[in-house]
Amino acid sequence: MIFFVRFLKFLSSFLIAALFAGAGVAATYGLKWWRELPDYRQLDSLSLGAETRVFARDNTPLGSLIPKIGEQAISRTLVNLNEISPFMVAALVSNEDRRFFEHYGIDPYGLGRQVQRLAAGESVQGGSTLTNQLIKNTLLLEEYQQSRSPDRKIKEWLLSVQVERSFTKAEILQNYLNTIYWGDGGPVELYGIYSAAQAYFRTTPKDLTLAQSAYLTVLVPSAGRYFDYKAMRPLMRTLLSRMVEDKWITRTQMDAALAEDLQPRGWKVLYDKQGQITSAKLVDRTQKELKAVTTVLYPHFMGQVEQELVRRFGRDKVYGSGGLRVYTTVDPRVQAAVETASREATGLPPGATLGATIIDPFTGEVLGMIGQKLYGSAPPDAWNNAAQGQRQIGSTIKPLLYTTALSTGLPQDHREEDRPITFPCPTCKDGVYAPQNFESQTTYRSMTIREALDRSLNLVTVRLADRIGLQTFFGKLRELGIPPNDGTGLAAALGAVETTPVKMAAAYAPFANGGLYRAPRYITRVTTARGEVLYDDGLNPVKATRVWTPQIAWLGLDMIRGVVNDLTEAQGGLAWSAKFGDWPVAGKTGTSNGPKDFWFVGTTPLYTGAVWVGKQQGGDMPVRGYYSGYVNGPIWRRMMELAHKGQTVRAYSEPPGILYADAPDPGYLPGVKLAVLDPNYRDAANTALEDNAPPPVQYTESRYTAAYNDPRTVLINVDRTTNQQATEFTPPENVVRRRVYIEQLPAYAPDSSPVPLTDQKADPAAVRSVTNQSAVPQVPAPDAPKEAAPKPDSP
Repeated sequence: MIFFVRFLKFLSSFLIAALFAGAGVAATYGLKWWRELPDYRQLDSLSLGAETRVFARDNTPLGSLIPKIGEQAISRTLVNLNEISPFMVAALVSNEDRRFFEHYGIDPYGLGRQVQRLAAGESVQGGSTLTNQLIKNTLLLEEYQQSRSPDRKIKEWLLSVQVERSFTKAEILQNYLNTIYWGDGGPVELYGIYSAAQAYFRTTPKDLTLAQSAYLTVLVPSAGRYFDYKAMRPLMRTLLSRMVEDKWITRTQMDAALAEDLQPRGWKVLYDKQGQITSAKLVDRTQKELKAVTTVLYPHFMGQVEQELVRRFGRDKVYGSGGLRVYTTVDPRVQAAVETASREATGLPPGATLGATIIDPFTGEVLGMIGQKLYGSAPPDAWNNAAQGQRQIGSTIKPLLYTTALSTGLPQDHREEDRPITFPCPTCKDGVYAPQNFESQTTYRSMTIREALDRSLNLVTVRLADRIGLQTFFGKLRELGIPPNDGTGLAAALGAVETTPVKMAAAYAPFANGGLYRAPRYITRVTTARGEVLYDDGLNPVKATRVWTPQIAWLGLDMIRGVVNDLTEAQGGLAWSAKFGDWPVAGKTGTSNGPKDFWFVGTTPLYTGAVWVGKQQGGDMPVRGYYSGYVNGPIWRRMMELAHKGQTVRAYSEPPGILYADAPDPGYLPGVKLAVLDPNYRDAANTALEDNAPPPVQYTESRYTAAYNDPRTVLINVDRTTNQQATEFTPPENVVRRRVYIEQLPAYAPDSSPVPLTDQKADPAAVRSVTNQSAVPQVPAPDAPKEAAPKPDSP
């Protein structure tokens, strides 16, 4: 007896302890789950992926920006419950949650059925309420995608109860209908009743018939049922019978729905008089794709609009509830011109594609863009070569260098030697950088930089870059939105700089607008769906950067007008093919090493444009039979002549302070007048010369010291205006330090130098005398700290 009493006490104590322990565990897990629950109030402003609608500058609709789940675009346009057919709402409730209006987020009858199925050894099916499903598709979507943990269901129930207490049944239904998945829409995934109605029946949610509503509802548990229409008919009949039982519809309405000539997109279905299927054939599954909804005009331009919107406002704002209304810079007429030129482009090298753009040089607005070669009506590949492809720009960089030189005070008739030259380059083959002209053709004479640009001569160009200093040039490139790569040396002057056609067009715009740079723009105004203004460039104008004075911009413009007009094709002209009609044209061809990239960038008084041709994945193109003047020039001309069609011919706006002089070589430039700066406007040439900067920090001290204390080289003081060694008469502001090989010293000797310049290697004292310095600094400033010897650049 005593033993039995003790056993009861022990059992009671054990049960009490187990009860407390269980309560403690439950409390611990309950508190954990509660803390991990997302805020159910997010449903008030949940980002359901509403489409942002986009318009051209003339308010032409361009389409909608489609949000993505992972890498898959989705189509989801929000609608209010009163914009959805009552048949659709009734069918959904009858099929998915018949006691929706009776429970509080958890259906005890549904749970009971699942317990019975488990007890009978059957698999669990259904049981989720519409509220549960809404939670899974929104607040717990990420958790359901990432894991299958058992506590998800408990979190789902807890959130469902909170949602039911805070939202009306109508609000829950509306949110559910806007979030549910309805299958593959081709280019997009179908989310929400609006996308489903459009994809399967090309109608609106409000106009869905009873038969259409039943069809869409049967797809909810499994969108793959679309591929077997005959198997769907019994499911639809069962659903309609259930709707009659639930008193949503009458038997007469059910019979009429079953007799309806229902034709889901992509199917060809034949019925007899009783509504029975006699034949059902899937003729074209692509008809279900949301082409009318998801296809946008100008996809490459729209991609850039999307990027700018996300950068400016963030994804939540762009794809938030209700979406945005975006007004863009694109001009449909100009866009059509660019697209037509792309379709008509012939003579491209095998395997090549293109990228082209036209911008307004006075605003920076992108008016037209195409990122691929177009073929007929086929949609372009997704990659946008006009704005995404970073390509070496070749000789199109030269006008920027030459104009920088003009801005330091050099005139167009400044002369440089077209002779071979080498520069110290520790990372180059044989320790020297030895540029060459295209196909190694050299005139071995002094020539004006006007002629050198016309002929696109590399040897003159690198001498000019060396004269004004790379950092002077690089500073301008940064102001023009195309900064050089780290470690780039003199090869940058020949186009070893990467950028996009859009940015190159923006860099040329200052030639036409008086010297002002504006970054390319795609958007002018953004509002919410309710009309609240989020951005308006009329109210917040973008401030331009002055790169050149108006006078220097005009001198540079005159130089690239010469590239187009000075020489005919027979005389070796490079850009004659860009001319059209009576419009004045200025521009420059360009070809990168390989050749890999062909370019033409140019401007008229109205528009500035760029055309790139090359292989999208990179790689060389044929050397013979192709060059940028023959390939890109005609494409640029075609898009420009179409864009200018109907416009009154106008001239460039010439600023004050410009005079004209005869070309110094009338045999080469018969009748050509060179623009020169009026002496009264000499302050317009206001670019300060910059000393070359030290090498990049990634160079180690040991490598740096070894590279730039090479005993074969020496630092000298150079007069930038003469490119000869400085003397006591050289103004201090013109003196710069330059490292050269000792054997190159004779080329830098001033005409009156009293010091013999022979055998300098054997006489260090003589070297110090000539260089006018007592010692070589331990940390000199290099010209080209990281230079790979490039192949000859072509025009």
